[in-house]
This record gives sequence, C-alpha cells and structure tokens, in this order.
Amino acid sequence: MNMSRNRGFTLIELVVVITILGILAAFAVPKFIALDGQARVATVQGLAGSVRSAAALARGLSMATGASASVSMEGTTVNLVNGYPDSSATGISASLNLSPGDFTFAAGPTASTGPAIWTKVGAATPATCVVNYTPPAAAGAAPVISAVTSGC
Repeated sequence: MNMSRNRGFTLIELVVVITILGILAAFAVPKFIALDGQARVATVQGLAGSVRSAAALARGLSMATGASASVSMEGTTVNLVNGYPDSSATGISASLNLSPGDFTFAAGPTASTGPAIWTKVGAATPATCVVNYTPPAAAGAAPVISAVTSGC
C-alpha cells in the first residue's frame, strides 16, 4: 500500500498570511517614515549643544590664558570676539569637529556680528532646519545659539 502525503501550504493559508503581513505593513510603514525626520531633529539639536560647548570651552580657554584675539583648540586657532568665538570659518566653525556632508556652513556678513548658520543636509525645508550662532555684541555678554527644527 502506497500512501502519498502532500506537503506544503494550502491556498487559503497563504492568502491569510499575506493579508496579515499587509495589515502589519500598513501600520508599520508610517512609523518608519517618521523616523528620518526625528533623526534630523535630534542631529540639529545635538549640533546646537556642541556649538554651546565649543563656545564655552573657547571662553574658558580665553579666560585661563588671558588671550583676547584667539585661542588654540587642539592645534587649531580659533578667532575670538568679546571673549567668545566669532562667527567666521576660523571662529566657531573651527572650534567644532563636524563630519563633512552632514551640515553646510555659512558665515555671517561680518565675523563680529554673525550669525553663523549650519543647515542640515537632506532636510525637507533646509531654511528651517538650522543652527544659528551669533557672537556677543559686547564684552560680558553671551553668544546667542538657537536651533530651528520646524523644517526637518
């Protein structure tokens, strides 16, 4: 007596599995799409924190060494204005160690008035996914650092 056993899935089992996967995908895909925007927001906020730290470190070095025009941070000369880095590429930008390609940097019209602007590459609306740095206008004042994330 020769009995054959069929192995495999029935058509109904396959249709049920495909339907369940389709339902799960309908709920999961929107969640994953929102993650890239959240990652850009976190990156911009992280850069704002790094700019604050770099400015404070340059200020501390300036006070410790008595230098008023520039300080050396890890072998790089950072130009100062009113005790904090200026808004040029040789000021606040030089005090940061950014990976190339993450942000585009634009220096202010003058180094002493700023603002320096970092724009996140790949943002939905680049003009509103930025970090702004404005050096202090007078001695004893602090720089203004802000992150705009509405267009990330």
